[in-house]
Amino acid sequence: MCLAIPGKILSLEEHFAMADFAGTQKKIVVALLPKIQIGEYVIVHAGYAIEKISHEAAQDSLTAWKEMISEGLVAKEDYV
Repeated sequence: MCLAIPGKILSLEEHFAMADFAGTQKKIVVALLPKIQIGEYVIVHAGYAIEKISHEAAQDSLTAWKEMISEGLVAKEDYV
């Protein structure tokens, strides 16, 4: 099973970006999305941005993740 988590692009440097995942920041690879811009949301799997998504879709996904965390179904450190 694969999980892909939405992250907001905070900064860009060549093929890398710093992304925010509901308060946790990680360096990711954005080489697959050469037109991505700061402030946009991407789906990230295994450290690679694989798809650009809308702000609304990102918020819906993050809300679902927060609910699973609060219910003890997943631990935040396990997905980011």
